[in-house]
Amino acid sequence: MKEIHRLDEVDRRLVRELQRDASLSHAALAERIGASPASVWRRVRSLENAGVLGKTVRLADAEQLGRAVNVLCQVRMNRQTMADRSEFESFIQSREEIVECYSMSGEWDYLLRIAVKDVADYDRFVMRGVLAHPSVANAASNFALRQVKYTTEIPV
Repeated sequence: MKEIHRLDEVDRRLVRELQRDASLSHAALAERIGASPASVWRRVRSLENAGVLGKTVRLADAEQLGRAVNVLCQVRMNRQTMADRSEFESFIQSREEIVECYSMSGEWDYLLRIAVKDVADYDRFVMRGVLAHPSVANAASNFALRQVKYTTEIPV
């Protein structure tokens, strides 16, 4: 388990602001959190080096990109060997439709969030991809009707 990085209140404000808008300049961040631009620059670099802050990305609108259908797919493996899990996880990494994947405890081995254009697109993907994989025993799918909450912000 990774060591938890201790944040002071200025670091917390900085992380909160960057999670909301990573495009802010150091000067704008400094103004928002009450610090100097030089201090903000040093703190951002320190938080990046410590692994608290990861890569900077822009969030895309799935509906505008024709991927408005979200499917949560639970997967059960037919074997639990490290080789089978590794092979399946490589498959997961190779598929752009799979936007999130979690290894799970409990009845199901994996939970996937899959972004597709429509039900027929998902049917093709799950039948020819997930269920065709030799390590997969079965899967269960749930279609999201609407998004009630979505955030990438981790509470700090």
